[in-house]
Amino acid sequence: MAGLSPRPGVLRRWTPARWRALLRARGPRSVQFRTRTAILAGAILIGIVATLFAMASDWAGELFGRYSRGAPWWPLLTTPLTFMLLVALTRRHAPLARGSGIPQVIAAQADPGRATATLISVRTVVAKAALTIGAVLGGASVGREGPTVQLAAAVMGVTHRVLRVPLRGGVLIAGGAAGVAAAFNTPLAGLLFAIEELASAYEQRVTLLVLAAIVIAGMVAQSVQGDYLYFGAIGAHMSLGAALMVVPVAGVLGGVSGGLFSRILLGVATGGNRVSRWARTFPVRFAGVCGGVVALLGVATGLTWGTGYSAARAMIVGVDAPLWFGPAKLAATAATAIAGLPGGIFAPSLAVGAGVGNLLREVFPGEPASAVVILGMVAYFVGVVRAPLTAVIILTETTGSRGLMLPMFATAFIADFASQWVCREKLYHGLAQGFALPPPK
Repeated sequence: MAGLSPRPGVLRRWTPARWRALLRARGPRSVQFRTRTAILAGAILIGIVATLFAMASDWAGELFGRYSRGAPWWPLLTTPLTFMLLVALTRRHAPLARGSGIPQVIAAQADPGRATATLISVRTVVAKAALTIGAVLGGASVGREGPTVQLAAAVMGVTHRVLRVPLRGGVLIAGGAAGVAAAFNTPLAGLLFAIEELASAYEQRVTLLVLAAIVIAGMVAQSVQGDYLYFGAIGAHMSLGAALMVVPVAGVLGGVSGGLFSRILLGVATGGNRVSRWARTFPVRFAGVCGGVVALLGVATGLTWGTGYSAARAMIVGVDAPLWFGPAKLAATAATAIAGLPGGIFAPSLAVGAGVGNLLREVFPGEPASAVVILGMVAYFVGVVRAPLTAVIILTETTGSRGLMLPMFATAFIADFASQWVCREKLYHGLAQGFALPPPK
């Protein structure tokens, strides 16, 4: 009858007005379409940017390696001077570029829109990239993974600003985690890092589109860099009986050592002790002293420069290394981090963890060397960043040691508990307090 509504299940006619309404809601000009495009375009760009940054950092590390071998004593002068120069430039021109980059992304979640003009602005991250490469050229014990997180978050900010859509905290997390995925060629570890560390224990809702961005960034980086494992296909494994002996010792030793490192960094960055007051009053001089410590360790050992990747990989594959490598690398990384240079601690922490595992090889000489070293890496890394799931998946994906996952998980959770004996506060979240955005006017 006329005037009655169509029966249920009967399709309504697609009129021009309905087509126009659909285009407004979901077409190329709609907010939904532009938001999805911004996230996916950002993910692709992150993979490319992370790869280029990795290539530049590796080039800088190789250049310093040739320099230090050709003139082994000169770093005693040039490294402290480089530290002083980089800290002076950072404080004058890009104060928000100092340190790792992960605390900045954590702090940016409070107000992503304003953060695109400050913590993750193009100016800040360009300076971050250049200064980090300068730190590598100077022999600093820094990694590129933390800066890659800040770079990746900034890329997401740019794509959202270009397409005129608001930047949400969850997408900012996705950008930072995509940087981890691209830096280590580990998409799954990037996903867990988003949930476990940047999002602070599942406090953020992670959508399918956010997960896709992380995976896409990792796949783009993989397609450019090639399908490779960061430390090589190790395939380590360990019997249950051996794991019952090694896991508790590795977890406690690595967790306490990592907690000590975190406590040193937080004590200088946020404490009120004499060292932290001197560092804040005379930052350039303090950086020079820290650079002197790094130079002395580097010249004396020849192994503590840069990320420590080569030394770590050698220990993983079973090459004997000096027992002092772990403590010396820890000291060099701590001195670099408290100096205030831009640069990350991911890769150096894995190297220190390999040193911890190398010490454990002396305690358990009859057990598989590769497996013992990897458990030491998991334990120390968890002790520093307090992200056990991320640590296990990173080491699994970078070494291909899936048969070791159960001992790694047990080690990680013991290390997480042991680290809290020494340092209750999580490192990145404690450092993020120094980057908190002021309230809007």
